[in-house]
Amino acid sequence: MIELAGIVILGIVAQWVAWRLKLPAILPLILIGLLVGPISTLFTEDGAKLIEPIWNGSKGLFPGEGLYYFVSLAISIILFEGGLTLRRSEVANVGPVITKLITLGTLVTFFGAGIAAHFIFGLSWQISFLFSGLIIVTGPTVITPILRNIPLKKDVSAVLKWEGILIDPIGALVAVLVYEFISVGAEGGAYTKTALIEFGKILLFGLTFGFTFAHALAFVIKKNFIPHYLLNVVALSTVLGVFVMSDIFAKESGLLGVVVMGMVMGNTELPNLKELLYFKESLSVLLISILFIVLAANIDLVDLQLIYNWNTALLFAIIVFLIRPLGVFLSSLGSHLSINERLFIGWVGPRGIVAAGIASLFGSKLIDQEVPGAEFITPLVFVIVLGTVLLNATTARLFAQLVGVFLKKSEGILIIGAAKPSRLIGQYLMKNNRHVVLIDSNQTNVEKSRNLGLEALTADIYSDTLSDNIELSDIGYLMSLTPSSVVNKYAIEKFRNQFGEHGSFRLVDADEMNDPENNPKEGLFSHTDDFIKLMEATRHYPAIHEIDLKDRQHYEGLIEITKAEDDIIPLFLKDPEGDLIIIPSYSKDFTDITEGFKLVYLGKVFDLDKEEDEPVGKENGKQHAQADKNGSPGEQDA
Repeated sequence: MIELAGIVILGIVAQWVAWRLKLPAILPLILIGLLVGPISTLFTEDGAKLIEPIWNGSKGLFPGEGLYYFVSLAISIILFEGGLTLRRSEVANVGPVITKLITLGTLVTFFGAGIAAHFIFGLSWQISFLFSGLIIVTGPTVITPILRNIPLKKDVSAVLKWEGILIDPIGALVAVLVYEFISVGAEGGAYTKTALIEFGKILLFGLTFGFTFAHALAFVIKKNFIPHYLLNVVALSTVLGVFVMSDIFAKESGLLGVVVMGMVMGNTELPNLKELLYFKESLSVLLISILFIVLAANIDLVDLQLIYNWNTALLFAIIVFLIRPLGVFLSSLGSHLSINERLFIGWVGPRGIVAAGIASLFGSKLIDQEVPGAEFITPLVFVIVLGTVLLNATTARLFAQLVGVFLKKSEGILIIGAAKPSRLIGQYLMKNNRHVVLIDSNQTNVEKSRNLGLEALTADIYSDTLSDNIELSDIGYLMSLTPSSVVNKYAIEKFRNQFGEHGSFRLVDADEMNDPENNPKEGLFSHTDDFIKLMEATRHYPAIHEIDLKDRQHYEGLIEITKAEDDIIPLFLKDPEGDLIIIPSYSKDFTDITEGFKLVYLGKVFDLDKEEDEPVGKENGKQHAQADKNGSPGEQDA
C-alpha cells in the first residue's frame, strides 16, 4: 500500500515540477523511477529497491504477468487519448510529409538503428532490429511540452505533433513483427511465414475493431443512449474492451485498434467530445505518472552496468545526429518545408511512453525465454528515451533560434468567441495573410467558422487545453469578442502572457461605455461599442471596408463619426506596407498617421461628400450593404 501510494504521490509531484520548469514530465518521472529502483539498492540496508514493481518474495506490486497487463492497458488508454486529438484539417499542407515520415522515415530508423546496434554491441540481427523497432516512436507526451513554449510556424508544429501520435502504433507494430520472428525462431519454427501471417492478422483485427467500435460508440452518444454521468466511464470501458478483444483475435493488435478508434471519434462531430477529452487527458496524466516510475524502477542495476560504456554513447550519437536527420530529409524531399525547418524537425525526435513500455514488456519476455542479448533491450531503449528527452528539452529553443525557425515576432491572432462578428473579422484577417484562430465553446459557431474556411477550435477557456495546443505557438495577439464581459476579462488575464505578448484586447462592457474617462487600456475598437452594438452592426451591414486616410486629423474626424453612427465600428489601421494595427478603445493615441494609411471598419459605408468607399468583398457599396441587411443565409447565430 505504501509503495502504490508513494508512486502516485511522486508521479504527481514530478508532473508539477515539470510544469514549473517547462520540461517534459517524462524526465523527472524516469529519474525518480531510477532513484527509487536500481539506484536505491546502493544505499538500502538489505540492498533491495525502495519500490519493486514485480512481486518478489514479500515485496512487489504486480505478481506474475500483472505488470505486463497493467502496462498494456495503460498504454491503450494513452494512445486512444492521443488519437482523439488528431484532426484531418491540421495536415492540409503537410500531409505528404507526415505520410513519408511514418513510412520512409520509419524504414530509415529501423534499418539504420538496427545495423548500428548489431555492429556496435555485437547483438544478433533479431535483437538489433527489435531495438530499432522500439525506438522508431516519438510521442506526443514528450513533444508537446518541448514545443509548447517555442513559437514556430504552424506546419512545423503540426508535422511533429502528428508524427508523434501516428508513429506510436506503427513503431509498436514493427516491434511486434520482429518479436514474432524471434518467438517463432525460438520455438524451432525458424524464419517462416508464420510471423508475417500474424502481422497481417494484427492489421486486420486492429483496423476492424477500432473502426467498428468508434462508429458504434459515436452512434449511441449521438442518440443519447448513455446518460451524461456515465459517458466517460462507458467510453473508457469501450476502449479497454476494444483493446482486449482485438488482442484475443490477434495478439498485440489492440494498440492499433485503440488508435484507430480515437482517430475516428476525434474526427466525428460528437456533442460531448470535449468532456471526453478532458477526462481522458486527466486519466492519461495519472497513468503516465505511474508507468514511467514503475518501468524505470523495474530496471536492475546490473542492466545499467551493461550499457555503461562508450558504445552506448556512440549508438546514441548515430541515432540522434545521423539517422533521425537523414530520415527527415528523405521524407521531406519535394515538400514546401525549408532546409532550416527540416533541420529543426530532424533535431527534435524525443522518444516516449510507448517505446519505454513495450521495451519493458518484450525485454522481460525474451529474457524469460533465454534469448541471447535480450537483457540489452530495456536499458538501451531507456537510454535513448532519457537522452533524447533531455537533449531536446534543453536545446530545442536554442536550436530553433540558431537555424532561424524561431518566430521572432508572433503575428498570429487568437479570437475568443466565434459569433458572426468574429467570423467576419477573421475572414478579413485571413485575406490579409494573418494566421487567425477562432475558439468557442459553442460547436455550432465553430462549425460555421470552419465552413467559411477559418481555423476554429472547440475549447473552454477555463480549461488548460489551449495552453497545451502547440499549433498556437505563433499567436501574438489576443482579441476577446464574446458577449460575456466576465469571460472577456478572464480570457485577457489568463492568456495575456501566452497569446497576447504584442497586444491583448477585449470588448468594453456597458458600464465602461458610460464612463469613457476610465476607459480600460485593453479595450477594443471603441469605448462606445460593446458586443451588442458590434452584433447589430454586423446584422445590418455584414461587410468590412477600407477608406484612405490623409493624416491624423482625418483619422480622428472619422473616429468621431463612428461614435455617432451605431452601424459603423472601427477595427484596424492598415499602414502603407499592408500591416494591420488593432485599434484600441483609446483610439486617438495614434500620432504617426500619414497619407497611405487606411482605416478598416465594419458596417455601413462612410458617406463623405456623397462618395462611398468600396467594401472589401465581392459586392460593392450600398448594394452589398443593402443586400445583406437582413443577414446572409445560414449565418444566423445560435
